[in-house]
Amino acid sequence: MTVKKRPSDLSSLERFNLYYKVREDPLSSGEKFRRYVWNPKTKEFCGRTATSWSKISLFYFIFYLALAILVAICMWTFLQLLDARQPKWQLESSIIGTNPGLGFRPTPPEVASSVIWYKGNDPGSHQFWVKQMSKFLTAYKRDGKSAGAGQNIHNCDFKLPPPAGKVCDVDISAWGPCVEDNNFAYHKSTPCIFLKLNKIFGWKPHYYNSSDALPVDMPDDLKEHIRNMTAYDKNYLNMVWVSCIGENPADRENIGPITYLPYRGFPGYYFPYTNQEGYLSPLVAVHLQRPKTGMLINMECRAWAHNIKYDRHEGMGSVHIEIMIE
Repeated sequence: MTVKKRPSDLSSLERFNLYYKVREDPLSSGEKFRRYVWNPKTKEFCGRTATSWSKISLFYFIFYLALAILVAICMWTFLQLLDARQPKWQLESSIIGTNPGLGFRPTPPEVASSVIWYKGNDPGSHQFWVKQMSKFLTAYKRDGKSAGAGQNIHNCDFKLPPPAGKVCDVDISAWGPCVEDNNFAYHKSTPCIFLKLNKIFGWKPHYYNSSDALPVDMPDDLKEHIRNMTAYDKNYLNMVWVSCIGENPADRENIGPITYLPYRGFPGYYFPYTNQEGYLSPLVAVHLQRPKTGMLINMECRAWAHNIKYDRHEGMGSVHIEIMIE
C-alpha cells in the first residue's frame, strides 16, 4: 500500500517538482500516435529506445536461427530414412496391408454412390459416363503417355514378361465394343465397366492356376473357363481371375450375358508393382451384352487369388455396382 507523503516530508527537489513543474497540455489522438512512433524527448521509437530494440532483435534472431537449425537437422535425419522409390513400411508392415481393393470406372459424381444411371435413348444422358471413362483412360492412350514413360513400356505376353527396368503396356485400342470410338457401347444400352486392382507396393498374387483346387464358392462359368485355359496353355493360368454376377436371383436374370476384355482377369506379368516409371495398372473391361432396361441391377465383381481375402460386407476383394438403364 502506497502512503501519500505530506508536503513537510518531501525533499526540496520533490517540493520544487510539485509546485513549479510545468504541466503539458493534453495531447490529441494524432499527437499521441506520433509521440508513440517517435518521442523526441526520450528518443524512443514505438515505445523502445535503440538499445532496447537492438537487444530484442538480437534475441529473436538467435532464437529463430536455433529453431531453423533444429528443424533442418530433423528434416535431414527424416529424409535419410526415406527412399524416393519405395515406401519404408511394406505389405504386412504397412497400413494398407496385403489385400488389394477392387475398383471400377466410371464412378458416379456422388462419392458414396455406386449407381450408373442413364437413359439409353438420350445422348446427353450417357455422354456424362463416356466423358468420365475417356478422362480415366487418358493415361492409357498411346498419345497421352509422356516420352520418358513411353520409352519404358514393353509389349508383354504370358510367355514374354517385361525385361528388367521395363513395364507392361495396357493396350486399350483393341477391346472390341469397349472403346471410346464406340462410346463404350453406352449408346446401345450395353455399357462397358472397367475394373482395376488398387496398387500395393511389392504385392504378388498367389494364383488359382490349377483346376483341381478351386474354391467352392467360385462361379461355375469361371471354373469352366479355368479348366479350358488349363487345357489350352498353362502359362495363361497366372491370372488374378475376375467374376461379375448379379447379387440376387432377380439380378442374375436381369444382368444378361457378360464378356471380359482382353482377359477374364489381371495377367500376372503386371505384378509386382514397384513404382516403376510409366507403370499402368492392368484393367478388365466388363461388357454387359443384354442387360434388362428399366430395372435396377445390383452386380458384384470379385477378384480371385489365394491371397485376396473376400468379405462382401466389408467390401474386401470385391466391388458393388448398381446399373440402371431406362
